[in-house]
Amino acid sequence: MSAQIRVDIPPAAWTGRNDGDTPEHLRWHQAIRPYDPEASESRCVLIGFASDEGVRRNRGRQGAAAGPAALRAALSCMALSDPMLLEDAGTVAVTDANLEGGQERLGNAVAAAIDSGRLPVVLGGGHEVAYGTYLGVSAAQGRAARPRLGILNLDAHFDLRDEAVPSSGTPFRQILEAERAAGTSVRYDVLGISQPSNTRALFDTADRLDVHYLLDDRCGPTDYAMVDAFVADLLDAVDMLYLTIDLDVLPAAVAPGVSAPAAYGVPLETIQRVCDRVAASGKLVAVDVAELNPGLDVDNRTARTAARLIHRLVCARAVPARTGGQR
Repeated sequence: MSAQIRVDIPPAAWTGRNDGDTPEHLRWHQAIRPYDPEASESRCVLIGFASDEGVRRNRGRQGAAAGPAALRAALSCMALSDPMLLEDAGTVAVTDANLEGGQERLGNAVAAAIDSGRLPVVLGGGHEVAYGTYLGVSAAQGRAARPRLGILNLDAHFDLRDEAVPSSGTPFRQILEAERAAGTSVRYDVLGISQPSNTRALFDTADRLDVHYLLDDRCGPTDYAMVDAFVADLLDAVDMLYLTIDLDVLPAAVAPGVSAPAAYGVPLETIQRVCDRVAASGKLVAVDVAELNPGLDVDNRTARTAARLIHRLVCARAVPARTGGQR
C-alpha cells in the first residue's frame, strides 16, 4: 500500500563512523534511507516532531524542539546486529506557535506510516507530541479491526491537566476525552509516577478516569514481579499498543537533559525491561520519545540513553504479519 508522509523539513543525510560497508559492519547511518512508501521491508520510519510550544505553554524550560536532531545524531553510529532497512521521513516542525496544526500534521504522518506497515518512531519534542501520535494511531486503518487501544506512558507525570489551552501537560486528558466522545475503547497506564511531582488533584483525576499507574518507588530491581505484572495486565487487555517515553521518567544522573529532571526516577534497567516486553508483544504500533532538551544535556547522556532505547525497541520488535498474526 502506498502512503505518502508529508513533513515540514525533509530528511537530511546521515553520517557517522564507517568500519566497512559489508553487513557485519553496519550502523544506523549506513542502513537508513529516506522514506519510500513503496519499500516493503522497512523495519521502522523515524518522524521528527520539532516542538516545545507545549512546554512553553506549560511554563517549562524550552529547548525540546532541538530533540529530533540530537536523537538522530545519537542513533547514527549505533551498530546493528543484523541487516535491516530503516527509514527517515523528516520532521514536522512547530515554528508559529500553532501547536494544534503541528499535531494534526504529525497525526497524518503517523497514520500513513502505520497504514504502510511500518512502526512509526516519533522523535520529540515536548510531550505535546503524544496527542499528535495518538491522532495518527486512532486514524490508522487497522484501528477498526483492533479496537481496544492501549497507551503505556513511561513518565514521572500524569499529563492529565484540565486547561483551556492544550500543552505538554494535557495530552492524555485530551486523548481520553476524544475516545470517550467517539465511543471507542482506550486504556491509559503510566509507569514511573513521581508522587511529589503530581498534586492530589491529579491523582484524583487519574482515579476518576480509571488510569492505572505504578509509582516510581515501586519500579526498582526488587520490584520486577510487580512491574512485569503491570505491563502484562495492560498487554492482555488491548489489541494494539502505543508506547510513549517521557525521558524525565529516568533518574537525573541518567537523563539530565530534560525540562524537569527526576530527583528519584525509574532505573534504566527497569525501563529497558518494559520496552523489551512491549517490543516482544506483537501489539506495538507506534512509539514516541519526548522531552529531550539538548541544551541541558550533560555529555549527551540523555540523547544516548534515549537512542539506545529506540535501537532496542526497533531491533527487538515482533513484527505483526499482514494477516494480523506474527512472523
